[in-house]
Amino acid sequence: MLLSELIVWSLLSVVATAAPAPSDPCAAIAGSRFSTPRDTLACLRSFPFNQTLRRNVMITVSRVFDFYTFEDYYPRSSTPFPSAINIRAELDRINSTPYASDYDFNLDLYNTINQLNDGHTLWLPYCYVNWEALLPTPVVSISVDGVEGVYIALDAPDFISLVPPGFTSYYESINFDWKRLAGARVVQVEGKDPFDYVDLVADTVTGNYLDHGVRVNSVFTGYRLSGSSFSQKFGDLAGRVFNPIESLTFSLVPVGATQAETVTVPFLDVFMGNSFSDRDSYWENNCVANANTNGVDRSSRLLHQQLHHQVPQKPPPKGITRSPSDAIGLPLQFQPSLPVVNTNASYMVSYVLPDLITGVLFVGSFQEPSNEQFQLDLATTIASLRDAGATRLLIDLTNNPGGFICQGIYLHQYLSGVGFGYSGFQSAVRGNELAQKVVRQVIAERIGEDNSFYAPEQWAFLNDTVFPNDFNYISPPVPVNVGGNKGTTSQRFHDSCPTSVSIPTQAPFDLSQVAIVTNGNCASTCAMFSTLMRERHNTTIAVFGGRPGQSIEFKGMAGNQVLEWTDLDSEIKTAGLKNDPLAPPDLLVSADMRHNWRTAYSYFDEATPIAYYSEPPTLRFPYTADTYNDPQNLWIFA
Repeated sequence: MLLSELIVWSLLSVVATAAPAPSDPCAAIAGSRFSTPRDTLACLRSFPFNQTLRRNVMITVSRVFDFYTFEDYYPRSSTPFPSAINIRAELDRINSTPYASDYDFNLDLYNTINQLNDGHTLWLPYCYVNWEALLPTPVVSISVDGVEGVYIALDAPDFISLVPPGFTSYYESINFDWKRLAGARVVQVEGKDPFDYVDLVADTVTGNYLDHGVRVNSVFTGYRLSGSSFSQKFGDLAGRVFNPIESLTFSLVPVGATQAETVTVPFLDVFMGNSFSDRDSYWENNCVANANTNGVDRSSRLLHQQLHHQVPQKPPPKGITRSPSDAIGLPLQFQPSLPVVNTNASYMVSYVLPDLITGVLFVGSFQEPSNEQFQLDLATTIASLRDAGATRLLIDLTNNPGGFICQGIYLHQYLSGVGFGYSGFQSAVRGNELAQKVVRQVIAERIGEDNSFYAPEQWAFLNDTVFPNDFNYISPPVPVNVGGNKGTTSQRFHDSCPTSVSIPTQAPFDLSQVAIVTNGNCASTCAMFSTLMRERHNTTIAVFGGRPGQSIEFKGMAGNQVLEWTDLDSEIKTAGLKNDPLAPPDLLVSADMRHNWRTAYSYFDEATPIAYYSEPPTLRFPYTADTYNDPQNLWIFA
């Protein structure tokens, strides 16, 4: 359950108190949505380290990394993306380290993979990441009188009041007046300059983006679009997953004061997992592998479903999905007051600004479940903006978590017009030995695109002719050399995305009159779309926020396609290779090992993945008190 869903809880959540039985710390927090970190950690750290589980997890994780397209970039990664990590050496270290508990083992593995800062590649043990630690004091970076600084969010009382009452009632119970801190200027956090502490969070907590500057913006609160509803995220300082600390100490100057004071703000954990009553049921309901943990043989399921006249289970659409996290409703006074141009669209909203010539298209994500519906919504929205008199277009991609690749390709294609041609990137998958076996089996067994991402007809030659279903695009593998690290990939190919809504003959807007605003937290498909606009049309892109004097990119998490563990495991099982000595075993714990499975290459340098091609924005602006959380004000300024 996402935090945004907590709003619909019908029952008041309360904080657990003292444990009824010291031997079972999980019973102390059973039935509660909120818990103090001390009580949460007492429960989570009560599960002993298990060598069998570590062996199972580490074999699976190691073999998933065989498919990870960026592994060879890490030992020699350089500015501006300095994540210089030897992945295999780190896995060896974790494999031989003694741990006090299962929690500590998973925390080490989570942090190690998270700090690759790839964002697509994560170890997610649901036993532990189903808790999120929250502070009632989210922070922002804004310019006041021309000086940029860190402040407690000015709208904290309105924002935090939207969290279910169990959250605020806890602070009332300990007589902590968090409301008075709203708008306070932060002088220090944990004894550090506030921007230095933000840098620390960006490097050790955030993950997600290779660029440090973009990660900095993830630390702050701000607006986003969830579906077609405005929301606000806590940010990674005030909203943390897998959090082992109990509080943060601020030195700050409250509004109206002249002297700094020291305030220690306690975290409160929110539980987003399956209900439990004690330690044993917590483990059984949240930590043990379940029917959804591992992949399936799609070909066997297909035969069974055809015999029973059921709809076959297909792999998900080609794409990279990111789930929105730590977001609740945006206070009403900050939501746009302009009339929505197309009220029927999902995952996007549109307006015409008061100048009557600038249309705004806020694309919240590329996660519309139906590509056909996304295409229809976009075409209707663009037509509505033009009918309303808009002759130029401002696209807002702030905090866009990505989504399905073909939706990003379609948006670029629609804005470019039918004559532009291919609206994606060259891409490739890793050419390891097991991947080669999978492709051979897919071809030999005639496993089609409905049941495999590796199926040749999923992809096209660089002239946009779809691969024949017997074309082995991964054999022989193509040798690559990344800073002395030698590996192999498939040959390069294009995406093949069907179009159900016609592309206009001419671009609907003069492309010189199209601009993008973002905070750089523009993930996966969003990063690919914005990079296409910049590389193919030199589109003006403005990034808001960041640390003053520090560089920032306009894109984050720019891979090409992520596979969840269940996706990869299903590919292997469908190809009949689960018993191959190179295949990873089924996980014994409830978890996901997602990874960047496919790479996109820059048009500016087709030897370099777009993830590693540095592209700063055209413009960079600081947020102000009027724009950090008010999209309409930001659009008018832009």
